[in-house]
Amino acid sequence: MEGPLLAQHGVDPARVPGHVAIIMDGNGRWANQRGLSRNAGHEAGERALLDTVEGALALGIRDVTVYAFSTENWRRPPSEVRFLLGFNESLLVRRAQELHEQGVRVRFIGRRGRPVPRRLVNLMESTEALTRDDRRMTLRVAFNYGGRSELADAAARVAADHAAGRLAKVDEDAVATRLYDPDMPDVDLLVRTSGEQRVSNYLLWQAAYAELVFTATLWPDFDRHELARCVAAYQARDRRFGGAVDAPAVLPTELPTDGEVEGEVGPTSPPPPPPRGRGR
Repeated sequence: MEGPLLAQHGVDPARVPGHVAIIMDGNGRWANQRGLSRNAGHEAGERALLDTVEGALALGIRDVTVYAFSTENWRRPPSEVRFLLGFNESLLVRRAQELHEQGVRVRFIGRRGRPVPRRLVNLMESTEALTRDDRRMTLRVAFNYGGRSELADAAARVAADHAAGRLAKVDEDAVATRLYDPDMPDVDLLVRTSGEQRVSNYLLWQAAYAELVFTATLWPDFDRHELARCVAAYQARDRRFGGAVDAPAVLPTELPTDGEVEGEVGPTSPPPPPPRGRGR
């Protein structure tokens, strides 16, 4: 399975991004186009998630983080919020063992206190315990997550530790080690589906040097092939990390499908990243 997917989309296995973050957007529009309820769109998104995880395994991606429920999503209609909470519960019950058998470690990032139901938190913790020793890939699920909230929570921990004498120096590493998952590597590639071109308060710290790829594909239609196309677009980028390289100017390219790509393309041998607080 690995070889055909890599070859079909021209992906170099030696330069696959280590960490891919995805904003799974477009469930509601997908459903509206078909005369279905928004909840039907969320249900269809489950298939996309599982196929994307399998595609990431085939491509050799080691870390995938998906935006499942933001701190702002509580503002949605109560009926939709109730559905999303229940759907995520049933998803964990139905799929945790399957992910474990595939060697996928599952971790959750975000605030776990109220209003998140305790039974859902218990399922999160049991899934993390079940998959703790799996190392083929790590799937992080951002639930009740917001990038600003994460930074505010980290800053509060920094202030408390400094005041208590447990922290002598406040620097980037002091913040990074107090994020929701200090072991999370920096994001190499951030993908957003549905054609929207914004990061929506997602992984603001970890995605500081991420390459951004925006595809018009709605999330329920996203699959391993679309993921491979996004990786191919990533591999066409010149990652400079603040450095400069003299090279002829070239125009941006688009994804091989109807997606949109942000950024320059150029030489495909990126310089090594600068030292950062945490991550690979």
